[in-house]
Amino acid sequence: MKKRIVLLPGDGIGKEVMHSAKEVLTAIAEEYNHTFSFETHEIGGAAIDQYGTPLPETTVDACKQADAVLLGAVGGPKWDNNPSHLRPERGLLGIRKALDLYANLRPIKGFKNLLHASPLKEEIVSGSDLLIVRELTGGIYFGTPSERRDNGESVVDTLAYTRREIERIVDKAFQAAQGRRGKLTSVDKANVLESSKMWREIVEEKKAQYPEVSVEHVLVDAAAMKLITNPASFDVVVTENMFGDILSDEASVLTGSLGMLPSASLNESGVGLYEPVHGSAPDIAGKGLANPVAMILSAALMLRYSFELEDEAKIIEDAVQSVLDAGYHTADLQIPNGRKVGTEEMTKLIVDYIRTLNASKCIASCYY
Repeated sequence: MKKRIVLLPGDGIGKEVMHSAKEVLTAIAEEYNHTFSFETHEIGGAAIDQYGTPLPETTVDACKQADAVLLGAVGGPKWDNNPSHLRPERGLLGIRKALDLYANLRPIKGFKNLLHASPLKEEIVSGSDLLIVRELTGGIYFGTPSERRDNGESVVDTLAYTRREIERIVDKAFQAAQGRRGKLTSVDKANVLESSKMWREIVEEKKAQYPEVSVEHVLVDAAAMKLITNPASFDVVVTENMFGDILSDEASVLTGSLGMLPSASLNESGVGLYEPVHGSAPDIAGKGLANPVAMILSAALMLRYSFELEDEAKIIEDAVQSVLDAGYHTADLQIPNGRKVGTEEMTKLIVDYIRTLNASKCIASCYY
């Protein structure tokens, strides 16, 4: 398989963890006879410094021609005082809109030997394995531009959705539930918002097309509470943009391992942008301390969702699990009786596992 991958390292530790993802993907390509070509472009603060904009047209053009995009992280205090159109985060919002990345998928699954770090009791969070499917290009973040009125005494933000925007994200969530445990939780505020009433109507219409998936509707405030009290009860959660933003951030800390969580943002053609949940962590940038696992797991999601290479994606995930089971961890994690390693060594351990596992499979197939 030949695929073109655009790398957007961004800011802070983005460059370091992106290098790790590239190393892992190079190993996958070599071991499983694929050809991945890589090209790097700027986004965020790095792009502001070099081009005077958080999202250069050259970056947009390259991403539109790619088979998939990997993004490291954007932002940092260096640009905090910039005007809003020159903030690094504008680059991220812009590329999502330019590629029509309407579906954000964020898997939340705890690693057993890290659950002790969860803010919840281990017996509550144990067994949690959920996928939050967030609509990403509509809603209040992309409504009619906000405005101040009455000499600054009042303000208006607009939440708008089309039927098509809701239908496609709901379809994506149903399809995800089909491949998992067959349960879909639709989160809305239908007791107050007209947009949520339409959302719930569409979910009800769509469920007839997916008879093997069970559906429940939960108000967003109740969903937020249930994520804390019974996270293991969720399988796939689908919701609109702002609710998804809040709930996915809440869920991301349940397992006590924010630096371990990947995400995928997809469009209708299958092209996706894949990025870790964590930020740019400028305080540790360049020190070799960054945890590369979330970026590496984001690359695994790329193989699964954009390239349909399920076996290769699973091998990366197994490699990460095996390295953690062996007690290796970066400075942001604490594994009892474990061994702390830096970014490069953690990456090498994962790559070595991938190569060893593939060699073992080859030996076994030749023997039998």
